[in-house]
Amino acid sequence: MSKRNADSRGSGNEDPAGGSNCHKPSAPPSIASGNRSEGVLTDPERPSLSSVAHLQSGHSIRPPAGNYRRPSPTFGTPPVEAPSSPFPSDLEFLPPSERERMGVEEQGLLKDCGLMPSDYGTLATSASSPPPTTQDDANPEVAFTAETTGLLGGHTDDVIKWHESVVAGAVRTSYTREARTLAKYAAPLWLTFLLQYSLTVATLFSAGTLGKNELAAVTLASMTANITGYAVYQGLSTSLDTLCAQAYGSGSKTLVGLHLQRMILFLGLVSFPIITAWCFAEPILNAIVPEPELAILSGRYLRILTIGAPGFALFEAGKRFTQAQGIFAASTFVLLICAPVNAVLNYLLVWNPTIGLGFDGAPVAVIIVDWLMPVLLFCYVYFIDGYECWGGLTTRSLQNWWPMIKLSIPGLVMLEAEYLAFELLTLMSARFGTSYLAAQSILATVAAISYQLAFALSIASSTRVANFLGAAMGESAKVSARTGFMAAIVVGIFNLCIMLGVREQFATLFTADADIISLVVHVMPLTAAFQLFDALACLGSGLLRGQGRQHIGSYINIVGYYGIAMPISVTCAFALGWKLIGLWCGVAVALAFVSSLQSFIILRTNWDKCVEDAQARINAG
Repeated sequence: MSKRNADSRGSGNEDPAGGSNCHKPSAPPSIASGNRSEGVLTDPERPSLSSVAHLQSGHSIRPPAGNYRRPSPTFGTPPVEAPSSPFPSDLEFLPPSERERMGVEEQGLLKDCGLMPSDYGTLATSASSPPPTTQDDANPEVAFTAETTGLLGGHTDDVIKWHESVVAGAVRTSYTREARTLAKYAAPLWLTFLLQYSLTVATLFSAGTLGKNELAAVTLASMTANITGYAVYQGLSTSLDTLCAQAYGSGSKTLVGLHLQRMILFLGLVSFPIITAWCFAEPILNAIVPEPELAILSGRYLRILTIGAPGFALFEAGKRFTQAQGIFAASTFVLLICAPVNAVLNYLLVWNPTIGLGFDGAPVAVIIVDWLMPVLLFCYVYFIDGYECWGGLTTRSLQNWWPMIKLSIPGLVMLEAEYLAFELLTLMSARFGTSYLAAQSILATVAAISYQLAFALSIASSTRVANFLGAAMGESAKVSARTGFMAAIVVGIFNLCIMLGVREQFATLFTADADIISLVVHVMPLTAAFQLFDALACLGSGLLRGQGRQHIGSYINIVGYYGIAMPISVTCAFALGWKLIGLWCGVAVALAFVSSLQSFIILRTNWDKCVEDAQARINAG
């Protein structure tokens, strides 16, 4: 749904029905007539055979190092760079199944783009065999031809077609391919986020068995930890959604690991003030909360939780390291183990009459899981998939932090603005009584569960767009963003229908109190009504991260949640006496504003400029 603003590759051949988004030139003019931006060829027309020969001879029309590559980012397969790239080509290190899949996907792309007949047979030489090492390897141009020949069957015409198509930007993704890939990416992410959310629910459930005060203390401590710690780690780590994914899309694999090292060190430094705040949280909470016992228990919970904070930070950074590579199953694998382990730990450490620690067992279970998650993720990367992007420890990780920080701070503001706004709603609902607070908690929980699907789509789209921009494929990034918007609309409507259809059943899952159920059923239609805006706002935030424009999202969120949502919520809830309905009215209006403005900005994106910015980040290292 992204309309072209200043994209130099025309859009006249795009298929709005969801077909191939590829150019089908009728004549091969000279490549010299194409527009150029930072060395990236943007002419939609195919070059002539003489132009390709000129390219192969190493003259100045050659694209910048690392930009000429297989279009494997279009289906999540690691890209391979041109021999002129400063990073070594690693096709030969990929497993045979991966190389074979690359060949099949290349055929599919060429067919999608109308550059290969649909009945074209199997490649004469499979991509499962690495290019042979010959005396020509000393000549990059000859070696590059040999590599391409190995994938395209050794036919000269096919080699030239491949060169023409990639250099001219004619090889692009399609809407159907993007829809399929986003679904493939989002499915494991959805399960991951639901499992990760279940960790908090299990802790609250365990604390609830101990008593009302213990449940209230864990709720207060968890809210404090989220705002002052976990959201900080998550927000700062969002810079990796840009840096790692764009580096991976460019084929600069070891740069992905370098960004991870910098982020780990950065989060380590940030952990010091977070841990200090948690250690001395009791007197601060005592000044806010009227019940001294509640402040004491919450402070004790947070002090124990400090041990697990660095582990959580490692997992958040590592999770983005694998997601940037399209390895979304890694975090799912980790949570499939950690979620049941967390349930068992809560039983043993909280409930068990023999070895249980009572209230202190709840945070102990949390810190064990917080450290287990990064350990399992490391094992997955080392033994299963993703290790090729780890280039080893290097002193370069101590340098050039500013590009990371410049993206991390707006990412933190984006996330914190939303987190804090919803927590403030919960605090304000307590002014209306216990039943209203309980109803608000149920509504917030249901909204959070429905949000996980939109968030999974957001991460998938963010990674996809960033990969394309790193690969200098701006048009494909635009197609992927449009597909993401269409998917977000579907997700929003789906969530709306579910909430309206089973709102009473949702309420009875949490409580048997008739008053609370009545409040939830009464307010749920409004919560359901803005699900479309919520999904679009979530998707927009992800796309801005993929583009590296987090600062725009931070400004929009601050204005939306604090310039619009809070004043409307306070006025409607207290001045007009609408109570819970009034609180959620402000959120609904804010989400409509945020989603509309983000969508407008993304629709007006200059994708060529995004490609240039991505290449600048990659070149900066």
